[in-house]
Amino acid sequence: MTSQPPTPRDFVATHWPGQLTQFYLGQLFVRKSAPADAAEPAVMIHGLGGQATNWTDFMHAMSPRLESWAPDLPGFGRSPGSTSGDYSFDALMSSTAAVVEMVVTARRQPVHLFGNSLGGALCVRLAAEHPDWVRSLVLTSPALPDLRPRRHTVGVPVIALPRVGERVWRRLGQLPSERHVQAMIDLNYGDPSRVSAVRREEAAAEYRRRFALSHSGESLSKTARGLLQAFAERGPRALWAQAARLQMPSLVLYGGRDRLVNPKRAIRVAKTFPKCRVVVLPRVGHVAQMEVPELVAHFVNDFLDSLPAGQGDG
Repeated sequence: MTSQPPTPRDFVATHWPGQLTQFYLGQLFVRKSAPADAAEPAVMIHGLGGQATNWTDFMHAMSPRLESWAPDLPGFGRSPGSTSGDYSFDALMSSTAAVVEMVVTARRQPVHLFGNSLGGALCVRLAAEHPDWVRSLVLTSPALPDLRPRRHTVGVPVIALPRVGERVWRRLGQLPSERHVQAMIDLNYGDPSRVSAVRREEAAAEYRRRFALSHSGESLSKTARGLLQAFAERGPRALWAQAARLQMPSLVLYGGRDRLVNPKRAIRVAKTFPKCRVVVLPRVGHVAQMEVPELVAHFVNDFLDSLPAGQGDG
């Protein structure tokens, strides 16, 4: 299924506020959209090198239908680094699970679970191991195992190398923040012109802040390593095996211009996920929820409208 993205937007949403929240594994910074009557609970997980604000524009597009929580994973955004130094895939999944459990407990109902890239892979594992917490699953360019190299992903194994990744990060910190922003946009967006001047300025300020943090290089390197290790897992906890056991309705979106996750993975997803809709957005890149939030919201609303009675009701 394909669709054309809309033209760039003039409106730029402010970021939803958040706060440091104590969990049993440590503190996470969690942003939350404004509550609304009859809103359905949702949790949204960002990708490698990202943060909760990767979901801001989409959260606005889905308000007031969804009351959304978006955490910064350990060591990213406003969340402190892991006190144990553990950034393994399962450690990040446990942090994700802690947020989901908090929302499920507070709202007394399962959530709509959203994930982008690394966040998508984390959501697959969580949904497979805690199916009672998940009403539906929505993934944008999920980083599911694909060991065939792509030209734009060759840097991930380098960043993942012990000590090497942190040295690379420190060297990158010597470059102007505007150069990092342009490289990030070129890598992640199908059409860089969709990024507003405000979002560019915010991204530059965030790069300057992140490079000043002592834990940033370690968190990025170890998280990348954990993702690659998860790709190599075999047996019942292999991510594709877990995806094949999912019984909740799922919507998976790919960008046709994604340079990081091969959009041809859509074919395998359609064959593997038992109850899944797959959408390919031809002119979109790796972060569809950021690049074309209204278009993604259109498909998500249609998907939620189609859920069986009792699965999409607030």
